[in-house]
Amino acid sequence: MLNFRNTNIFFIVILVILIGLHVNYGLPVYIYLLLFVAWSLFIFWGCVNVSSGFFIKIVCKANTEKKEISISFDDGPAENYTQQILAILKAEDVKATFFCIGNRIAGNEAILKQVQDQGHIIGNHSYSHHFWFDMYSAKKMQDDLEQMDAEIERATGLKPKLFRPPYGVTNPNLAKAIRNGGHTPVGWSVRSLDTVAKDEQQLLNKINAGIKPGAVFLFHDTCKITLNVLPKFIQEVKNRGYNIIPLDKLLALQPYA
Repeated sequence: MLNFRNTNIFFIVILVILIGLHVNYGLPVYIYLLLFVAWSLFIFWGCVNVSSGFFIKIVCKANTEKKEISISFDDGPAENYTQQILAILKAEDVKATFFCIGNRIAGNEAILKQVQDQGHIIGNHSYSHHFWFDMYSAKKMQDDLEQMDAEIERATGLKPKLFRPPYGVTNPNLAKAIRNGGHTPVGWSVRSLDTVAKDEQQLLNKINAGIKPGAVFLFHDTCKITLNVLPKFIQEVKNRGYNIIPLDKLLALQPYA
């Protein structure tokens, strides 16, 4: 299994072999540089590939043949679009999961309560979602996640267990923080890239192509383009005979502590 531990063991074995060859036969120094570059590429791949489970196992989709999918929204609550998305979901009788950012809750508690009251799941997407979050120590990451838990609990009375890594990036420090905090990491199988999409039809074509049994869709409730394509996407899902079910049901996870 390709993971952080096994990768390190493999490269350590190669390093020992190279040292042995170097002592007996002599090897150019650049061989060690190439080995380091190769190791670094593996680590980088593991960091940015959320479905790899390289540092910690992350649930990204359901292993099922049933025509069931889940949809999720990151980065809210957003004053501009979250409530409009909630209105669409209510009209379509669809339940979703909202992975929220803690520093956006203050002043938007009523929106978060609306998410809860409509039966949607609320997950942890970090408190800060800082640009340098992935450079934090494990302790600082854990403090950030716990601060977010406290914010959600303050606003809703619920303590979330589901956590989605900011930017979808993982590393050994985050893996440790997740384990120590008792969170369940959740990824996605279809990334809409709605934050950078410009053309509504292209975005719709992209996400429609991902409609498959067990798929988990990632959207953002901070984007106008998402608001515009969401009703069409939900209709397409229904036209294909699929059901949109809550994330905890699709992945058989406990959403709250």
